[in-house]
Amino acid sequence: MPYTPRMHLSDILRAPKAVLHDHLDGGLRPGTIIELARDCGYQGLPTEDPAALAVWFRDAADSGSLERYLETFAHTCAVMQTREALERVAAECAEDLAADGVVYAEVRYAPEQHQERGLGLDEVVDAVNAGLREGERRSGGRITARALLTGMRHTDRSLEIAELTVAHRERGVAGFDIAGGEVGNPPARHLAAFQHLRRHNCHFTIHAGEAVGAESIHEAVQVCGAERIGHGVRITDDIRVHDDGTATLGHLASYVRDNRIALEVCPTSNLQTGAAKSYDTHPIDLLRRLGFRVTLNTDNRLVSGTTMSEEFRHMVDAFGYGPEVFEEFTVAAVESAFLPLPERQRLIDEVIRPGYAALGARA
Repeated sequence: MPYTPRMHLSDILRAPKAVLHDHLDGGLRPGTIIELARDCGYQGLPTEDPAALAVWFRDAADSGSLERYLETFAHTCAVMQTREALERVAAECAEDLAADGVVYAEVRYAPEQHQERGLGLDEVVDAVNAGLREGERRSGGRITARALLTGMRHTDRSLEIAELTVAHRERGVAGFDIAGGEVGNPPARHLAAFQHLRRHNCHFTIHAGEAVGAESIHEAVQVCGAERIGHGVRITDDIRVHDDGTATLGHLASYVRDNRIALEVCPTSNLQTGAAKSYDTHPIDLLRRLGFRVTLNTDNRLVSGTTMSEEFRHMVDAFGYGPEVFEEFTVAAVESAFLPLPERQRLIDEVIRPGYAALGARA
């Protein structure tokens, strides 16, 4: 029996989930931000009330502008400048995701943004990895959490971060990402970083097709060699939907679909940055029906005021999805995860399939 909007939130919470696109600096607990700000002497917060601070982040992000959305991270990064702070934030991240039913997570962050108090890049990565391991432990092993190291589009350190990714890939780092404002910062600007990763057989994803159209996805895939696309919803620019509901795919859209290049779709974030107008008209349903490898993600849990369960609920309300569709999204995410094949198979066979079988029986 499919889910309906009348389904209890507890049923959605029980569903096993996998998230491939979750930013560490976009998912802090409001209370943690306030405590860390006091500890480090940061005085830039708009309020020291946790509930009010959560509302402030969400309101600031509801601008329809990717650039304005990104400005909110000045506050979170400001309090993530010591080893202790990074470990705490990473541990709480894994804890919070596990509490929401997430069994596998790839958490991304830009190491270069956490050096204001003297930490070296290796120290930043070691601190986050230690925190993720602590979060796994606190969660009783219910979640596997890996890191993605992010290079920033507007700086010139992407090759350095790619080298860091290769150096730490046996210690909890699953791959590399490039992020930041798309306009004026094409991914090919960082081609040296992607070439280094490919020479060392290292995984990477690229933010594309969010603020800029299908041409950014083409560049990410065909020039840079991206294995996955962060967001990617503007692939619809290369899809023509006819009056009778059928669709014709352009060559790029066909290539992305046919080669199973996963789209890391983040519906709530897309509404906030103007990449989509509403949940009901979000292109995720069209892309799923056309056979794209679609994954469902949070992007930034604090900034977007969301969780994986909330994203599931929005999809239930917008499209009436049942457990079979969420299982499809979750399996697609794990199949596209930057994990060794045996680990992906174990998660699917021993955790995800049984979890959804039990959920479907209950429904």
